[in-house]
Amino acid sequence: MSAADRRNDAEIRAEWARVRGRLRAEFGEATYRSWLKPLTLKDVDGGCVSVSVPTRFVRDWVAQNYADRITAVWNQLNTDVRRIEVVVDATRPSEDRTLPKTGAAVKSAVEAEDAPPPAPAEDRNAFSGPLDPRFTFKNFVVGKPNEFAHAAARRVAEADKVSFNPLFLYGGVGLGKTHLMHAIAWHLRMREPNRRVIYLSAEKFMYQFIRALRFKDTMAFKEQFRSVDVLMIDDVQFISGKESTQEEFFHTFNTLVDQNRQVIISADKSPSDLEGMEERLRSRLGWGLVADIHPTTYELRLGILDSKSEQLGAAIPRKVMEFLAHRITSNVRELEGALNRIVAHATLVGRDISLEMTQEVLHDLLRATDRRVTIEEIQKRVAEHYNIRLSDMHSARRARAVARPRQVAMYLAKQLTTRSLPEIGRKFGGRDHTTVMHAVKKVEELRSLDASFGDDVELLRRMLEN
Repeated sequence: MSAADRRNDAEIRAEWARVRGRLRAEFGEATYRSWLKPLTLKDVDGGCVSVSVPTRFVRDWVAQNYADRITAVWNQLNTDVRRIEVVVDATRPSEDRTLPKTGAAVKSAVEAEDAPPPAPAEDRNAFSGPLDPRFTFKNFVVGKPNEFAHAAARRVAEADKVSFNPLFLYGGVGLGKTHLMHAIAWHLRMREPNRRVIYLSAEKFMYQFIRALRFKDTMAFKEQFRSVDVLMIDDVQFISGKESTQEEFFHTFNTLVDQNRQVIISADKSPSDLEGMEERLRSRLGWGLVADIHPTTYELRLGILDSKSEQLGAAIPRKVMEFLAHRITSNVRELEGALNRIVAHATLVGRDISLEMTQEVLHDLLRATDRRVTIEEIQKRVAEHYNIRLSDMHSARRARAVARPRQVAMYLAKQLTTRSLPEIGRKFGGRDHTTVMHAVKKVEELRSLDASFGDDVELLRRMLEN
């Protein structure tokens, strides 16, 4: 190897080390250790970089979930890198990716639940989809909107016999259905390694069925799916309108239930609301326990951010956490993604995390959810923040615990809307415009005298304005 080649090789390896460091900061220690640490730099050919992994299972998961991000991160360091290829190096050891062999090891892992179990061996449950190592019961934050679904999922995962069949979980996008499905699968595989558990999306089920038809191998398909101990199908709404796939799923479902094998289903709607699904199948899906997951509350979102920041090992100012919990309400996936972005930015750029930095980094996400601020929205947010009833905004009560938040809401209405003082007063129980003027003056005075009070008002303003 020439001196130039050695220098180029050293530069590439230095870039790879920096890429790994950025991935570790962005995805967190658990994900990095489970999926990204096993990557080994293998070859560089023009704009394509090859990295190797020990098994096909890891290759497929990394290629599907992380290859694009690795490419983007490396391209920021070296614009010549345009593609990442993940290959299997069969000579590398893969013992650390297999299930524990002894009963004692299994029992210890189930009791601790400190980390997700290793991925199953490649030849085991070949039809099953990959499981996200982050999605365990330990990492699932429970609140009022999801407590029933969580309790049902744990019952199924821990039960020695089938108590209700099927378990049907439903809810909107990003509320935790897939997390619970993966958590059940991880727990079952750790608790009883020899139990045959298949988890896959309805799309993958359909793909496997079509493939079996194409290669005239439907008997092998039927045997594979009808001989499992637990069948888990995610996003079953995907097969709506697909008659042949529904027919096969219907018979598979009936066979498993008749044999007292556990079936677990998730969807975005309840069984009765699944359009394009045969009536007999909708009826079967509602046979067992139907558990819905409601949209998150502010308290649950804050709890999720606390848990996520702990996993990332990041110290996030409380004001930032409250801002995110108030501002990003659509789904958990988006909320966690926002936190990942600000932590990664702070780590890579070396900036302290603050409200200003958060707004700057998430400007596109926040802009996408922009809406015109109304007095009603201001009243609702302020009432939630100070833990008073919304009706107190219109009442005649003069206790300071009620009057001060009401004055803050009037102040923000003046600052953030184009309504006149008399219009604002009418929205607060028909008060006179002079009352609004007094409230604005009082809040401005308190902001200059009390830094803590000023921070509260500023936080509320940011949450409403951005």
